[in-house]
Amino acid sequence: MPEDAPEEAELIAAAARGNTGAFAELVRIHRMRVVRTAFGVLGSQDEAEDVAQDVFIKVWHALDTFQHDTSFASWVYRITVNTAIDVLRHRKEEVGLDVEYASPLTRPEDAALRRDNQQRVRTAIASLPESARVALTLREFEQLSYKEISEILQIPIGTVMSRLNYARASLKKILSGEGAEE
Repeated sequence: MPEDAPEEAELIAAAARGNTGAFAELVRIHRMRVVRTAFGVLGSQDEAEDVAQDVFIKVWHALDTFQHDTSFASWVYRITVNTAIDVLRHRKEEVGLDVEYASPLTRPEDAALRRDNQQRVRTAIASLPESARVALTLREFEQLSYKEISEILQIPIGTVMSRLNYARASLKKILSGEGAEE
């Protein structure tokens, strides 16, 4: 199992002893990954930010239960995925992403086309089953290895590969128009 960097291990130990400064540094190190992962699962920046807050509250309260035989990042990812899935399960309706990433130098037509394409991809990803969407998010957005995803989701590597294959094939079918209503 991966080990944490010596500096991070010291921060973890200090935070577990109640050092809020050390914990704030751990949050700084991992916050963007947590937000990106939650965003990939949920498709909503606001919900992703809320999940990040919840995740770090959970991490703070559970630091003394952290098992050092896995990496801290994997443990935080697992908490993030589980928290985001809980939000999905309690969500009444799908929420789309309303964040615009267009450059100020982008022509309005190009920005509109990019927005439309991004929305199509987000809608396609949102239509995937939860298990496939989570695996895809961790692999494609977070660039995690199959082994890391396996550890985070606590499933065999073969299952990770199967879920990713299903997600990619489904997205290809949906985005090519083959998945449209007949």
